[in-house]
Order: sequence, then C-alpha cells, then structure tokens
Amino acid sequence: MEQGSSGLRAASAAPGGALRRRIGRLWREIAKFGAVGGAGLLVNLLVFNLVRHVTGLQVVRASVIATVVSIVFNYIGFRYFTYRDRDKSGRTKELTLFLLFSVVGLVIENGVLYLATYGFGWDSPLQSNVFKFLGIGIATLFRFWSYRSWVFRALPSRDTVANAESILAASPAKPRPKVFR
Repeated sequence: MEQGSSGLRAASAAPGGALRRRIGRLWREIAKFGAVGGAGLLVNLLVFNLVRHVTGLQVVRASVIATVVSIVFNYIGFRYFTYRDRDKSGRTKELTLFLLFSVVGLVIENGVLYLATYGFGWDSPLQSNVFKFLGIGIATLFRFWSYRSWVFRALPSRDTVANAESILAASPAKPRPKVFR
C-alpha cells in the first residue's frame, strides 16, 4: 500500500476504516454532548437549589423552573458547540423540535422527582437532589437520542457528496428540450 495521499484514501476505503471513522465521530459527539450536558446539569441543579431555598416554591415547581433555564442554556451549547457542523437551514423547525423533545425530557425528569416526592414522601433536600439527578439522567438518554435523530440532523458526509458529484459528472449530459413561448 502506498504512503502518499492515495495510500491514505486506500486505508480509509477499507471496511474497518469507515467503521473506525464513524465510531470516532460518535464518540466525539458523545463527548461534546456530555460537556454541554454536564454544564447544563450544573446550571439545572444550581438554579433548582437557589429557587427552592430563596423562594420557598414547592419542589417540583422549582425543578421545572430550573429545567427551563437549563433547556435554554443547552440549546445554545448544542447549536453552537456540539452540533455546529449540522444543517442550519431550518432553524424554526429545529427550534420547534428541540422544544418539543425538551418538554418531553422535562416531563420525564420532573416525573421522577414528582413520584419520589409525592408518591413516596421522599422530600428532604438530599432526597430531592438525588431524584432530580436521577430524573435528569433518564431524560438525558431520551434527549441524546431525539436531538441527534430529529433536531440536529447530520449533513451528508464529504465522501457521499464527492461520490454523488463523480456519478453526476460521469453521466452523459442529456439535451434539454426546447421550450417554446
């Protein structure tokens, strides 16, 4: 195998090379998602505890406020860091889907807290934080799947675009029909 640029192409064209690239991209995406999500988790827990102790609101109401603040924080992080290379053409649709899936995540997250607090009576500050954290974890799994599948859609890879362009360039040009006006 050659060592020049064609050697690199040959190595990446091997079946294992494509799989390694896909796995590498997925791990980078998970790491970026985790970084934004980790920061969002801190925002969520800080706002939750601040609202709960300063306002005296009920646990779940304080949690919903904190979740909404973290949703806004996370959208900015996901759009401009984690998924900055993804399709940006349909921002209204993207934001609508993000909010829809975020609300589902909010229900999952706060449903766990609600069940612990009002279903089992576990409402000490420590218990509330533990079940809030658990709810965030369960909701995060749903959000990761939904955001990458529906909200921040991947653009076609450069290889796919290059292959499509080469096929189009190789096909004979068809004469255009004359249009009479």
